[in-house]
Amino acid sequence: MRLRKGEDRRLRAGHLWVYSNEVDSATPVRGLEPGELVRLEDFRGRPLGIAHVNPHCLICARVLSRRAGSGFDGATIRRRLASALRLRESLYEAPYYRLAYGESDALPGLVVDRYGAVLVVQITTAGMERLRAQISTVLQELLSPEAVMLRNDTSARQLEQLERYVEVVLGEAPEQTIIEENGTRFEVSLLGGQKTGWYFDHRANRERMRRYVAGKCVLDVFSYIGAWGVQALTAGAAEVTCVDGSARALAQARRNAALNGAAERLETIGADAFDALKALGSAGKRFDVVILDPPAFVKRKKDLKEGAQAYRRLNALALQLLETDGILISSSCSYHMPRDLFLSEIRQAGLRTGRALQVLEQGHQAQDHPVHPAMPETDYLKTFTVRVRSG
Repeated sequence: MRLRKGEDRRLRAGHLWVYSNEVDSATPVRGLEPGELVRLEDFRGRPLGIAHVNPHCLICARVLSRRAGSGFDGATIRRRLASALRLRESLYEAPYYRLAYGESDALPGLVVDRYGAVLVVQITTAGMERLRAQISTVLQELLSPEAVMLRNDTSARQLEQLERYVEVVLGEAPEQTIIEENGTRFEVSLLGGQKTGWYFDHRANRERMRRYVAGKCVLDVFSYIGAWGVQALTAGAAEVTCVDGSARALAQARRNAALNGAAERLETIGADAFDALKALGSAGKRFDVVILDPPAFVKRKKDLKEGAQAYRRLNALALQLLETDGILISSSCSYHMPRDLFLSEIRQAGLRTGRALQVLEQGHQAQDHPVHPAMPETDYLKTFTVRVRSG
């Protein structure tokens, strides 16, 4: 696969993606098979490395190695997964973390989450799909898990024209499993939960949250199964209210509160988040801490304006519920929402509601989601901890 003149600059700077409009028209891209291994060259024919290709995608190639004569097989996967494992084992005492994070671990298209003796794998590219058997074998060799599950039901597979499915390839995967995070236990659904069942990326942000909630009245919006709210309870919150649109998720949050001996301090509201915030405001409810962890409002670059306005409205509704000296913990998982713009929307929300704000902390994804320094796409999570200042 030969690139057009000048289109190798980003790759030479370390990026791993090739877009279809960067390929020289002389390369018969449409004749290549999805997932096929190709040699990349610049416009003069000089080698750039090897890549998995998919002619049906805008991202038509993903670099696997800078050495043009190398291969990509089970042995390579084993070396890279072993390297990823060493990092996580050096960071975390308990085996609950994201073991492999795609491009950041030199494994484009592969995510592996570790839930103790159970591994949940997501494959999002045709190249990795071809290697699913080798991936499963390597994971068994490295970790001897009791079960390996493929949660290949993510919408990202549609971009590669891949079938969506869930399959257990080793052992018997439990419907529920127990994990521990920041001294708090959670029952997690691996088969029916969102993503792979849990969001490990907020671990460090949730740990920082704990210092603000002792003795406080806390509102956890978009709570899912209580990752934030239940941890607030174990950190000493006087009471927590979880808001989510899923009755199933809220039932799980209540079970998780009970699992930590805090069921009597948890309330749940099943409703749309915006509607719930408006209703709480109309009822005169006030909180010491409000946590906002919504899904991505900006999934595509063209959605930025509308998504930014949604973040502003959401944060304004939350600020109206906060007591003076109250704490707002606000997150965005939208890669297309720049950090500076996200903070600007929080600032605008403060101006709209007449609340003077102080930014106390900034957070991003945990260390088991390392950032590839040449790929801003791997740096997506933004969290601001903001105080409502008096006077």
